Amino acid sequence: MKTRTERDSIGEKEIPFVAYYGINTARAAENFSITGRPMRPEMIRSITRIKKAAAITNFECGHLEKDKADAIQIACNEILAGRFHGDFIVDPIQGGAGTSFNMNANEVIANRAIELLGGKKGDYDIISPNDHVNYGQSTNDVFPSCGRLATLSLLNHATFQLERLHAAFRDKSHEFDGVIKMGRTQLQDAVPIRLGQEFRAYAAAIKRDLERFEIVKTGMSVLNLGGTAIGTGLNADPVYVKTVVGNLSKVCDIPLTQAEDLIDATQNLDEFVFISGILKACAVSLSKISNDLRLISSGPRAGIGEINLPPRQPGSSIMPGKINPVIPEVVNQVAFNIIGNDIAITMAAEAGQLELNAFEPIIFFKIFESLITLTNAVRTFVDNCVMGITVNEEHCKLAVENSVGIITALNPHIGYEKSAYYAKEAVATGATVRELILRDELLSPAELDKILDPYSMTELREIV
Repeated sequence: MKTRTERDSIGEKEIPFVAYYGINTARAAENFSITGRPMRPEMIRSITRIKKAAAITNFECGHLEKDKADAIQIACNEILAGRFHGDFIVDPIQGGAGTSFNMNANEVIANRAIELLGGKKGDYDIISPNDHVNYGQSTNDVFPSCGRLATLSLLNHATFQLERLHAAFRDKSHEFDGVIKMGRTQLQDAVPIRLGQEFRAYAAAIKRDLERFEIVKTGMSVLNLGGTAIGTGLNADPVYVKTVVGNLSKVCDIPLTQAEDLIDATQNLDEFVFISGILKACAVSLSKISNDLRLISSGPRAGIGEINLPPRQPGSSIMPGKINPVIPEVVNQVAFNIIGNDIAITMAAEAGQLELNAFEPIIFFKIFESLITLTNAVRTFVDNCVMGITVNEEHCKLAVENSVGIITALNPHIGYEKSAYYAKEAVATGATVRELILRDELLSPAELDKILDPYSMTELREIV
């Protein structure tokens, strides 16, 4: 294989001649074979946009000649169009606070820009990864800003799927509004509820998640870009510091702002703990809803069996005809993983020291994993489960009529003690509450019809 020789402060290294990455990237690839996964495309696109905005700003400040600035921007545009992603070979989890990924981008962009200017890869006298592509920057402001941009992109995908889930639950709440069933507390019969009300409650929970997502999007749009190494802006032109985020906002076509205190924004990663907590809260809601759906669809004959989940695949290699609630099950598992990721993110954010947190790579890796798996889980939840749920209405109706729980509605009329007495007798004898009350002539049939009307029990009503 044809190679080129590159040098750094450690020594020399042979790099494949066809590679657009350089010596820094090659050393990192040797050092950090951790996950076996490629860098997320959102990270590649985000860092490329930052490098493009930096080239534009450095040209405007007079620190980059037009031909170099143009070549860097063209190289960035090609990467944004999908080229050279295979040359981003650094593992997502890496030591050095993201320096390896930053240099990977610097080298790929520099080598492509060199070609555009008529040179050969590795001829860094034409375009230098450090002195030109990275001018006015540090990994410590580039990498965190890159992580925030990537997070914003993934948040938008997750938001879209959650909006679909909210709409699906809302639609089901209308479809099932007239279906009366028994509400349960602590897995025991409580009082009647409409199935539509349960689904409306699910929609309300998802709506809160969506509102929290909008809050964190605002936080993720605040960048420390321009702060360079520790937030003081060392080696960056003051004009660059003031204008680079504005130029990046134009490149990304989204509103971005620079942090008021760049030192704080370089030191502290509490925003990522916050977003991880919000992802965890969303995961908990989704898992609880999935638990509910698994319970009320259990059976189909020996369980609760109030609803039917769409059959997605055979459920057993030994039991013919068995169908499992596989979609809620996978949502549960995604939730467990997100909750676990939250612990890793929390510990990594806490482990920062003095002017920098070196553990951003694991934070981003876990945040991205949580967002991607959440997005995918919600998509399959909507498409392969929620939209196809049907109800066993007659079964729900019989369960209400035969339940002792409806005796709660008699409390205001015959008192708690008598109600408890008749509830106990109904359980022991199998008689219905209606039969026992009529037997002892405590209320008239007309009064009972009004009091024990299941639908009216699910709404606020005047007590007479």
